[in-house]
Amino acid sequence: MKKFKFSLDTVLTYKQQILDALKGEHAALLAQVRAQEKVLEGVWDRYHACNEEYRERKAAGLTIMEATMYQSGLRAVELEIQRETDKLAGFRAQEEKKRSEVVEAKKDTSSLEKLREKKLDLYNKEAAKAEEQFLEEFVSTARANQTASA
Repeated sequence: MKKFKFSLDTVLTYKQQILDALKGEHAALLAQVRAQEKVLEGVWDRYHACNEEYRERKAAGLTIMEATMYQSGLRAVELEIQRETDKLAGFRAQEEKKRSEVVEAKKDTSSLEKLREKKLDLYNKEAAKAEEQFLEEFVSTARANQTASA
């Protein structure tokens, strides 16, 4: 019997390549999200450190000029926190969108893989049936020859 050939193998290969590419893009976006989370965490740490220093200096007594400087610094860090938070939200939205694309591509690929498995299973059953039929014919021919020669 001829070798099994799935007619949609090229489509399946193409879909798998797309899936692999999307997974790579998703991984890159996920890394970007993690990196941005670390940046945001660093900015928050700076904010807390500056705020703590301001409180300590305020308790010890400081000039109006120094207090204004600290407050301006804190406002600047708050704005930076807002910018970095917005960036993080954008990265998360991109990552979520890419994740849904990966899920869709996985559905396409898995449906083709299931179809391929069904076709292969059918092929194997037909091959087994053909082999069984061949063996039956061989045995009956051998018996006929043996009966004829006896």
